[in-house]
Amino acid sequence: MATGKALLGLLAGVAAGAALGVLFAPEKGSETRKKIMKQGDGLRSKLTDWTQKGSEKLESLKDGARDLSSDRSRSKNEGSQRDLRTT
Repeated sequence: MATGKALLGLLAGVAAGAALGVLFAPEKGSETRKKIMKQGDGLRSKLTDWTQKGSEKLESLKDGARDLSSDRSRSKNEGSQRDLRTT
Protein backbone atom coordinates (compact mmCIF):
# COMPACT_ATOMS: atom_id res chain seq x y z
CA MET A 1 0.00 0.00 0.00
CA ALA A 2 2.84 2.40 0.81
CA THR A 3 4.40 1.77 -2.60
CA GLY A 4 1.14 2.76 -4.29
CA LYS A 5 0.98 5.99 -2.32
CA ALA A 6 4.61 6.77 -3.14
CA LEU A 7 3.99 6.15 -6.84
CA LEU A 8 0.87 8.33 -6.76
CA GLY A 9 2.85 11.10 -5.05
CA LEU A 10 5.60 10.83 -7.63
CA LEU A 11 3.12 11.04 -10.50
CA ALA A 12 1.41 14.05 -8.89
CA GLY A 13 4.78 15.76 -8.53
CA VAL A 14 5.65 15.09 -12.15
CA ALA A 15 2.28 16.46 -13.27
CA ALA A 16 2.68 19.59 -11.13
CA GLY A 17 6.20 20.14 -12.45
CA ALA A 18 5.02 19.76 -16.04
CA ALA A 19 2.18 22.22 -15.45
CA LEU A 20 4.53 24.78 -13.93
CA GLY A 21 7.00 24.27 -16.74
CA VAL A 22 4.31 25.00 -19.32
CA LEU A 23 3.13 28.08 -17.43
CA PHE A 24 6.59 29.58 -17.20
CA ALA A 25 7.87 28.42 -20.58
CA PRO A 26 9.78 31.08 -22.52
CA GLU A 27 8.45 29.85 -25.88
CA LYS A 28 5.21 30.47 -27.71
CA GLY A 29 2.35 28.15 -26.86
CA SER A 30 2.33 26.54 -30.30
CA GLU A 31 6.01 25.63 -29.97
CA THR A 32 5.45 24.26 -26.48
CA ARG A 33 2.52 22.15 -27.70
CA LYS A 34 4.66 20.75 -30.52
CA LYS A 35 7.35 19.78 -28.02
CA ILE A 36 4.78 18.16 -25.73
CA MET A 37 3.29 16.19 -28.62
CA LYS A 38 6.74 15.03 -29.72
CA GLN A 39 7.65 13.92 -26.20
CA GLY A 40 4.25 12.24 -25.81
CA ASP A 41 4.79 10.29 -29.02
CA GLY A 42 8.20 9.18 -27.78
CA LEU A 43 6.76 8.08 -24.45
CA ARG A 44 3.91 6.27 -26.18
CA SER A 45 6.41 4.41 -28.32
CA LYS A 46 8.48 3.41 -25.28
CA LEU A 47 5.36 2.34 -23.39
CA THR A 48 4.25 0.23 -26.34
CA ASP A 49 7.67 -1.43 -26.48
CA TRP A 50 7.67 -2.11 -22.74
CA THR A 51 4.15 -3.50 -22.92
CA GLN A 52 5.09 -5.77 -25.82
CA LYS A 53 8.22 -7.01 -24.05
CA GLY A 54 6.26 -7.55 -20.83
CA SER A 55 3.61 -9.55 -22.68
CA GLU A 56 6.27 -11.68 -24.35
CA LYS A 57 7.99 -12.30 -21.02
CA LEU A 58 4.68 -13.20 -19.37
CA GLU A 59 3.88 -15.69 -22.12
CA SER A 60 7.37 -17.17 -21.78
CA LEU A 61 6.87 -17.56 -18.02
CA LYS A 62 3.45 -19.15 -18.56
CA ASP A 63 4.93 -21.62 -21.05
CA GLY A 64 7.73 -22.44 -18.63
CA ALA A 65 5.23 -23.02 -15.82
CA ARG A 66 3.12 -25.27 -18.05
CA ASP A 67 6.20 -27.26 -19.08
CA LEU A 68 7.31 -27.60 -15.47
CA SER A 69 3.85 -28.71 -14.39
CA SER A 70 3.70 -31.18 -17.27
CA ASP A 71 7.14 -32.55 -16.41
CA ARG A 72 6.17 -32.99 -12.77
CA SER A 73 2.92 -34.74 -13.71
CA ARG A 74 4.77 -37.01 -16.11
CA SER A 75 7.36 -37.79 -13.44
CA LYS A 76 4.67 -38.61 -10.87
CA ASN A 77 2.86 -40.77 -13.40
CA GLU A 78 6.03 -42.68 -14.25
CA GLY A 79 6.77 -43.12 -10.56
CA SER A 80 3.27 -44.48 -9.94
CA GLN A 81 3.59 -46.89 -12.88
CA ARG A 82 6.94 -48.06 -11.53
CA ASP A 83 5.35 -48.63 -8.11
CA LEU A 84 2.55 -50.66 -9.66
CA ARG A 85 5.02 -52.84 -11.57
CA THR A 86 7.10 -53.58 -8.50
CA THR A 87 4.14 -54.61 -6.34
